[in-house]
Amino acid sequence: MLSQLCLTDMDTVIRMTGELEPRASWQATRCSLAKAADVVHTRSALLVLREAFYGATRFEDFAARTGLSEPVTAARLRDLTDAGLLRREPYRDPGARTRDGYALTAMGADFLPAMVALMQWGDRWLQPDGGPIELRHDGCDEPVTAELRCAQGHQVAGLSAVRRHRRTAD
Repeated sequence: MLSQLCLTDMDTVIRMTGELEPRASWQATRCSLAKAADVVHTRSALLVLREAFYGATRFEDFAARTGLSEPVTAARLRDLTDAGLLRREPYRDPGARTRDGYALTAMGADFLPAMVALMQWGDRWLQPDGGPIELRHDGCDEPVTAELRCAQGHQVAGLSAVRRHRRTAD
């Protein structure tokens, strides 16, 4: 029997079915959301990632653009590099010593939809004017938004359109 996570008509509460019901009968071990939060759990980590998406590669650019202190910037760059979201890339300006720059890895680039979703949520609920930045698609100049889609490409409109199955070990 498959376990499912079904959403109620209220569109804000998730109802468990199958092995997932009752909720008190199982622990959310190996929770992907908790693991992701362990990596990007600070405001400073999100700000450093934002600047990496906006093209920052050098330590001084991350520090200046985020407004973080140099020690905090260094700690977040180290954390995000250790976690695999950023990688070090050596560079050398003429007449200077070699230094490390930073670039997004594939893992870091895959965080873009989460960043866009957070930005979109902040624009809607926390910025009366919609926020200072709008992301636009290069190809057609329309706004870029985060949305839920199934593997077949159908747009998922609200929680009531979602069921979730518990993954089984292969």
